[in-house]
Amino acid sequence: MKVLWLTAHPEPRSLNGSLYREGVRSLEEQGHEVRTSDLYAMNFNPVVTADDFTHADGERLIVGRAAQEAVRRGSLAPDITAEHAKLSWADTVIVQFPLWWYGMPAILKGWFDRVFVGGFAFGIHDAQGRQLRYGEGALAGKRAMVIVSAGAREVSLGPRGINGELNDLLFPLQHGTLWYAGIDVLPPLLVHGADRMDEATYAFHVDALRERLKDLPHTEPLPFRRQNGGDYDDDLVLRPELSPHLTGTAAHYRTES
Repeated sequence: MKVLWLTAHPEPRSLNGSLYREGVRSLEEQGHEVRTSDLYAMNFNPVVTADDFTHADGERLIVGRAAQEAVRRGSLAPDITAEHAKLSWADTVIVQFPLWWYGMPAILKGWFDRVFVGGFAFGIHDAQGRQLRYGEGALAGKRAMVIVSAGAREVSLGPRGINGELNDLLFPLQHGTLWYAGIDVLPPLLVHGADRMDEATYAFHVDALRERLKDLPHTEPLPFRRQNGGDYDDDLVLRPELSPHLTGTAAHYRTES
């Protein structure tokens, strides 16, 4: 595999920092190629501005249009084009972060804001004019896995846990960002109890990480429904005969055999 490992934690001596190094080492030991984006170490700028697109002073900035035009002209900011080069090279993406207030650290959210721009990560149409997204599109054929650490107990991030089910919490990233851009999303890896980890528990999580990375090429992705696979009507609403008793995020997983 050609793996881009994307990570966001401000302390290299943290649990996340240690698992990041263990993971990269494990992939390289297996013979895979690895490139990295350690956002805090890079001092990555997470803020979208007109400078991203060499936008003319005095003109109203319409971000989506400016981004697509900059992609077409090849005039995106150099730090964005550097990340595009890594993504284009990779067939697999690891996204690793601590769960902060039910989401990603701001620097990682900003990476997606600046890097997953129209004309690169989405905005592709087929011959009939349909947008190719949610399982199709510019980044189709790639795979991704989220590794997330949380201080909570594992069961509290389960189906009836007070913190909510993990895949529901990650739905905006896994479905609304990665799958939207066409990337197949593998089941996430949860590193639970992150704030109270002893050596034995750390060793357990390292072993779990190594096993998941070993199985990465063969792991089945989450069964998200494709936008253009016939499951949705012209208004992009799930057809009533499919999972009729489900609503919300659960309805967008295939349950039919």
